[in-house]
Amino acid sequence: MGTSEERHAEPATRDRLLAAAAELIREHGYAGTSLQMIADRLGFRKGAIYHHFRARDEILAALIGPVLDGLAEIVTDAEAQPSVTARAERMISGYAELAADNRAMVSILRGDPAVLEFIRGQPQWSGLVNRQMTLLAAAHPGPGGRVRAAMVLAGMSAAADPAVQNPPGIDLSAELAQAARQLLGLRTPTPN
Repeated sequence: MGTSEERHAEPATRDRLLAAAAELIREHGYAGTSLQMIADRLGFRKGAIYHHFRARDEILAALIGPVLDGLAEIVTDAEAQPSVTARAERMISGYAELAADNRAMVSILRGDPAVLEFIRGQPQWSGLVNRQMTLLAAAHPGPGGRVRAAMVLAGMSAAADPAVQNPPGIDLSAELAQAARQLLGLRTPTPN
């Protein structure tokens, strides 16, 4: 691209492509969303998408990558905490904040088998779900620990979905974290 206006248009076009892809993935699932559908939604030719992304997987990675990278940081930080309770608390508070701040992307990550399969195929992200589960399950030892951990993660993700209408003024992150603590039988941490 040559002119300054054209260079400034590229990021805006890329952002529009990603927004359209996110909408379509939420509506039809990842497997049900094609490059042609994205192009049609924007009034583009399919070939215009290839200027920004070589494949549909690149679009998905661009959408969910920042959220998964943030999650990886939370998990790594939680694993470094000194006790089981501190590790679970860091995982809960970090995931609650991440989910509340990234509601649309969390809804894409939640339960779409094709998205989960894509994540499993990415070395940098493939172990994240198991690492989260391990951190949370340890807070409730015994056979029910993993069940509760799964319920915490699924419940926070579902409650953060943009389709869920929350009352005005609610601190979604705080509510998600408190519900997770209750399910795992953890106390609310006291401020220092």
